[in-house]
Amino acid sequence: MRAQFQRLQQWAERRLPALTQHRRLEELPIELHRQRIYIIPTGFGVAFTVLLLVMMVGSLNYSNNAALLLTCLLGAATSISMLVAFRTLNGLRVHGLRAGHATAGQPIDVTFDFQARRLRQAVRLDIADNSHSFDVNGRTDVTVSIPTEHRGWLALPRCRIWTTWPLGLFRAWSWLRPHYAVLVWPRPEFAGPAPTLPEEDNRRQRLHRGEDLASLRDYRSGDSMRHVAWKASARHNALLVKDYEQPEARQEWRLDWRHLRGLDNEARIARLARWLNEAQAQGRPCSLWLPSEVIGLGSGVAHYARCMSALALLP
Repeated sequence: MRAQFQRLQQWAERRLPALTQHRRLEELPIELHRQRIYIIPTGFGVAFTVLLLVMMVGSLNYSNNAALLLTCLLGAATSISMLVAFRTLNGLRVHGLRAGHATAGQPIDVTFDFQARRLRQAVRLDIADNSHSFDVNGRTDVTVSIPTEHRGWLALPRCRIWTTWPLGLFRAWSWLRPHYAVLVWPRPEFAGPAPTLPEEDNRRQRLHRGEDLASLRDYRSGDSMRHVAWKASARHNALLVKDYEQPEARQEWRLDWRHLRGLDNEARIARLARWLNEAQAQGRPCSLWLPSEVIGLGSGVAHYARCMSALALLP
């Protein structure tokens, strides 16, 4: 029955596109009203209507007042269910949208902010071959996943809000085309070389008091007596001081577009994205030079998101 409804809907879109879809992008917030809500009987509703007609003919033929009363009551309930299905969507409001982050090839999460002045039950949202059911009571956030393929801006596809509440006899729906796009980050390469460090960084070594013992040295004026190795000093007849070595701080990475001349643009973007992922995982400060933007040295989630977004926006 669902497949038959979809075929009927596709036929209606071909024949009456102005009635079944909105061609222009809509600015937020979007509120559903009677001029954009459509309603038709479901397969179950059609069968139930035929049953009521048979019951009415039988009750009139046999002059059965009780059966006729039951038929009229069921017919009234059917009419009320159509009104309830319409009122479930009427006045429903999409107040805002917000998106997460994802690399190309991974689904990206988009959150719809629905608002309504009264309780709306059994509302469904269809988008990108996914369907989500929810209730709206004041304000409700609905998160959906949209598949991605390429980096850059991805326009939000057309989505449908519908319901068959309360008896499943009628289907009410409306189309949404919000003017909203999400930024998809580039897909990093699977493996490759590490970035080249400057020679002065390779030669740098920092020794200072920490937790790991590096060596013993002769006492110098100004050294703390707490660091004197008394047992070793007694064996050598001279004061020896413990010198501690602490692991070297994370060296900064200067990621530069110009240093990848042997690769095409997409390969450069993929390699820089991998280096950014590694720097973020290691907590390593990094900077990024791009033809369109230069991002200074930094670290953390905000810095990582800024660099990945800059890569995604490259032509």
